[in-house]
Amino acid sequence: MNFHTEYLTFNTENKRQYINITRTVEEILAKSGIREGMILVSAMHITAGVWVNDAEDGLLGDIDEWLEQLAPFNLDYRHHRTGETNGDAHLKNLLVHHQVIVPVTDGKLDFGPWQEIYYAEFDGKRNKRVIVKVMGE
Repeated sequence: MNFHTEYLTFNTENKRQYINITRTVEEILAKSGIREGMILVSAMHITAGVWVNDAEDGLLGDIDEWLEQLAPFNLDYRHHRTGETNGDAHLKNLLVHHQVIVPVTDGKLDFGPWQEIYYAEFDGKRNKRVIVKVMGE
């Protein structure tokens, strides 16, 4: 089995932002030379996430509103008693998760229709990393 690892760094303009990283992940897969296996894409921060979904602006808006309803910004979180102000970002991470695994078949991401990979930032405006690890033959 072969492995190829790369790191992506994000410093978003907004506190909450969603970035389609599918093309970047495809480029990393191509560089790896791996034709059959899997690729792990994982946010290395507990206030960010990674998901697979449709690349449609209306849906992104719906997801953003849904996350804000379920885990709204609120200064009364217990976490904020430590001096932090990002309790909602931690909760949003739990809702979307921090990583995805995508199958690799014949050197390509083996997606269903309309699937894309997104980096979800919930506490931005500072450097955050994502690890992309390709595993296979």
